[in-house]
Amino acid sequence: MRITTTTERLLVLVPAIGLLIVAVVAGISVGARTVPPGEVWRAFTDYAGTDDHLIVRDIRLPRTLTGLAIGAALGMAGALVQTLTRNPLAEPGLLGVTAGAGFAINLGMVAGVAGTAAARLGLALAGCAAAAVLVFAIGRTAPLRLVLAGVALSAVLSGLSLGMRLVWPDVLDGYRFWSVGALAGVEQTSRALPVIVLAVALAGALLVARPLGVMMLGDEAARALGAHVIRTRVAVLVIVTLLAGAATAVAGPIAFAGLMVPHLARRFAGGSVPWLAGFSLLFGPVLLVAADVLARLLLPTGEVPVAIVTAFLGAPVLIWAVRRYGARSL
Repeated sequence: MRITTTTERLLVLVPAIGLLIVAVVAGISVGARTVPPGEVWRAFTDYAGTDDHLIVRDIRLPRTLTGLAIGAALGMAGALVQTLTRNPLAEPGLLGVTAGAGFAINLGMVAGVAGTAAARLGLALAGCAAAAVLVFAIGRTAPLRLVLAGVALSAVLSGLSLGMRLVWPDVLDGYRFWSVGALAGVEQTSRALPVIVLAVALAGALLVARPLGVMMLGDEAARALGAHVIRTRVAVLVIVTLLAGAATAVAGPIAFAGLMVPHLARRFAGGSVPWLAGFSLLFGPVLLVAADVLARLLLPTGEVPVAIVTAFLGAPVLIWAVRRYGARSL
């Protein structure tokens, strides 16, 4: 059934918020050591300094909140890119944007200029911007060409990053887990600046959603309705760069989250870009936090990077999208 009214969307919104709450509770309580929900509650209301309370407040809570922010960023970035390019296969990971950020950070580590959170954020944003410009310059004429250009660039940059880790193992071994895309250990790093950037970019994404929706009618119709087409395109590209760059600077390159979330959100948005942005802002955190919980439980002796879980879930979605859409636009 196609959802077309605000009432129907609100009926979806309520259980979606419930899913988000469940994901947050699971993110805080579930892991190698499961903490009962009652003990989680006491960790915030009657803190006693026990092992469970330390795990909840010092490890699980920062990790879950970071997962919420990164999931929202990747979901929103995917929705914006797919809408702007009218390409259902587009997302920051597939378009090489996150690989560009990761490569730039690795390069900065080798050069010795990536020692602070601000430096890593700046490198990630520069890498994102360079990769986005290159991929769009090569593949802007066709949706599948855009994806192929992004996949090729990702492979090249990932190979170069791996080569650097082999040549300079002492410099980059500490970032091996991060380079795959993971939330483990984020509680030990400075997250204030990237989270501020993500918050500003997410607010900007919500503001640009309405003029972007008008542009779906075509450039001429959008101009007739008073939309600033060039300004909106530039704003969307800047926002996507900020979202993908800041997310990668914190957790490494996490692919496929930006592909899955918009396809799910679009089923409930009913053709409305503002509602698509809103649902993506909600479903992205649910997906990433749930994937992170699953990543903790897959191995009895440790955990896998969350990017491996999102890739495992996202690959079938990519195959489905290719079979359904092919080279057609949205």
